[in-house]
Amino acid sequence: MKTKGITYTPTLENVKAAANSLKDIAAVTPLLKNETYSAKYNAKIYFKREDLQVVRSYKIRGAYNKIVNLSNLQLKNGIVCASAGNHAQGVAYSCKKLGVKGTIFVPETTPLQKLERIIWFGGKNIELILHGSTFDDANNKALNYAKKKKKSYIPPFNDKKIIEGQATIALELLEQSKKPIDYLFIPVGGGGLAAGISEIFKILSPTTKLIGVEPAGAPSMTASIKEKKVISLKTVNKFVDGASVKKVGDLNYEICKNNLDRMTTVKEKTICKCIIELYNKDAIVAEPAGALSISALEQYRNEIKGKNIVCILSGSNNDINRMNEIKRIATR
Repeated sequence: MKTKGITYTPTLENVKAAANSLKDIAAVTPLLKNETYSAKYNAKIYFKREDLQVVRSYKIRGAYNKIVNLSNLQLKNGIVCASAGNHAQGVAYSCKKLGVKGTIFVPETTPLQKLERIIWFGGKNIELILHGSTFDDANNKALNYAKKKKKSYIPPFNDKKIIEGQATIALELLEQSKKPIDYLFIPVGGGGLAAGISEIFKILSPTTKLIGVEPAGAPSMTASIKEKKVISLKTVNKFVDGASVKKVGDLNYEICKNNLDRMTTVKEKTICKCIIELYNKDAIVAEPAGALSISALEQYRNEIKGKNIVCILSGSNNDINRMNEIKRIATR
């Protein structure tokens, strides 16, 4: 789909409706000051703890909001999705809650921990199919399957209801923060989270600096904004599995290019050091995508001094079997 200018922006009314739909489904996650990083950067650093959701990532917000807004006929016919892991868990959880049958496609490279949790959350309501080596491989297969079987496709990021569900984080943040937020660091994969949050902040907190953070090995939003159009990367480094996509969503790009003050990228080594530091100093388990926003703080050390900073800690679905790889990358 090609877009000319902004074709959609999430309204405050629709995001509030999404928040109402998510009551008793998605947790209102805490906004917690982190003393370790506050001291390290001489600033007030807060983490929005989306890793504490029941599915251990923010993805439950968009997935459930999308599925619960389907028609009865669509729900009866069943749904299809593709995911690198976290969206799949949100979809699986939603399927079980709503009594819907779902077929979930994930890459063959998806960490075992995520595969086990998808099955755990969905139970008999889901069928899990491994296909390809990247999200894009799995996604193409899912789209073809949904079309062939005439089932509703639940996209991970490029969809109005998905964006509105993720945007509910912004409402919580602005209610929880006692002082104005000077900088907000948002992880970016397909762009649904950044699109939703940034639009609400531009409405309700326009002075907040919004920083989008991508892995250096998959800078699809950075490249698209630079080229002033959505582009597809030829290859991506799959290490940050929750944020490694070749192409961002068209809807998300149109919103993010206007709302985000800056995009920045973080190297794998920096992300791995952050994962280890979070665990050793604060007993926080973060997956690579979950640590993205925090990993970017070093680049802004001088700029954020004395400021109120919020980082979205987006997920904690990190397979313990990956720790040797994480340690190796952190020290290379």
